[in-house]
Amino acid sequence: MSHTIALPSVLTAQVVETVQTQLVRSMQAAPQGQGIVLQASGVQSFDSAGLALLLACRRAAQAQGRVLRVQGWTPSLQSLAQVYGVMPLLDPEAAAAVM
Repeated sequence: MSHTIALPSVLTAQVVETVQTQLVRSMQAAPQGQGIVLQASGVQSFDSAGLALLLACRRAAQAQGRVLRVQGWTPSLQSLAQVYGVMPLLDPEAAAAVM
């Protein structure tokens, strides 16, 4: 079973610090033993800092003993994740489908 958290529409350098704090709190509030799913379908504006944020959330989830996965990728966000080579870390299933 997984706990789903919707990502905000903006994941840019200007907001990542605040967003990271909010996401980590939401992850910590999720019931123990559940994986974390970050729902990215509402993300409209992002940059490489947004990808760094997703990786930081993955590290935070691992520190809590949880698995984190991103789903609902927008095509442009997925493309950036593939260019940076982080897709297999954030959504192994989607990365395998592209290869």
